[in-house]
Amino acid sequence: MGSVVPSSRFLEQRIVDAANLSAARRVVELGPGTGGTTRAFLQHLAPDAQLLTIELSPFFHELLGEIADPRLTNHLGSAEDLADILALHDMETPDVVISGIPFSKMPEDVATRVSQAVNDSLAKNGRFVAYQLRRDVAAITDPIMGPPASCELELRNIPPMRVFSWLKPER
Repeated sequence: MGSVVPSSRFLEQRIVDAANLSAARRVVELGPGTGGTTRAFLQHLAPDAQLLTIELSPFFHELLGEIADPRLTNHLGSAEDLADILALHDMETPDVVISGIPFSKMPEDVATRVSQAVNDSLAKNGRFVAYQLRRDVAAITDPIMGPPASCELELRNIPPMRVFSWLKPER
């Protein structure tokens, strides 16, 4: 968990906009924590969309299990194993991966493996959106996905958060 305070509605909206959730059909959320952002994402997803959450904490995973929405699949595990988790749940390549996991608190090798897993699993022209307190995610992800397409600061959140967005090129 990157913050002791839940994300503000302003941060949630900034993430929703950066991820273009209304157009997404397959979304993965890494590190959903208590599920506040998860609920916000579900409000913006189409009725036929899928949302897969990957949470490392058994406590938070259990809290997420209380969200009753047929579009939601809740998985206990590590974001490093994204490809295997997608296969386990018969989910095609995601249009969007959203990360709330604090890259600044992870060992660099783990953070690099997570970024590589996102890049490898993301659909062509897909989006990777990471909301972070610090810029560490950019330093880790830039060599893998290139510079972010955007970085916006949301001051109406405690603490203020940066919302980074990468677009996976069609190669």
